[in-house]
Amino acid sequence: MLTSDSRLTTPRLTLRRFTEGDLDWLAELYRDADVTRYLGGALNRDSVGVMLRVRILDYYEQNPGFGMWVTCERATGERIGFHLLFNIQGETIIQVGFGLAKSAWGKGYGTEMAAEVLRYGFEERALPRIVAIANLENHASQHVLLKIGLHRKGERSFPHPAYAAHGPLAWFERDREDWMTERDGAPQL
Repeated sequence: MLTSDSRLTTPRLTLRRFTEGDLDWLAELYRDADVTRYLGGALNRDSVGVMLRVRILDYYEQNPGFGMWVTCERATGERIGFHLLFNIQGETIIQVGFGLAKSAWGKGYGTEMAAEVLRYGFEERALPRIVAIANLENHASQHVLLKIGLHRKGERSFPHPAYAAHGPLAWFERDREDWMTERDGAPQL
């Protein structure tokens, strides 16, 4: 389980829990209109502070082993974005997702860590199904979701205010059993 002391790592990246000390960085990330174009739009510092407390920090305590984590480069420790494994707001469905600073775009970081978060969800949390959503226009994120092994299953709309204004969203999902069978049958390099 991902606790305050443990981290998910890949060859280039590591995840850690957010802390109150990440507020300035997260506020800067959410101030960038390009970064937040598909994340609900830019937010002011006060709104980011509420999100950090309610949707991130409180979520850790209410849902051990799940949440939204800071993604850092292992070599430098630099924060480059976030990855998540938590419920779609207003739903019990668990989703995988990510957001990256512009400086991290085009380097494969989204795919690298999203694949590790998906593995964590299936192997360590034994989730029966993991889903993802993406704006219909966000082809880059949809490509990442396909690369990590999720399957596009049409579109879905959600009544929660965080999603309702976007209209239908691209819907991806994968069942644990199917994922494990494919993984176990894959040739080892």
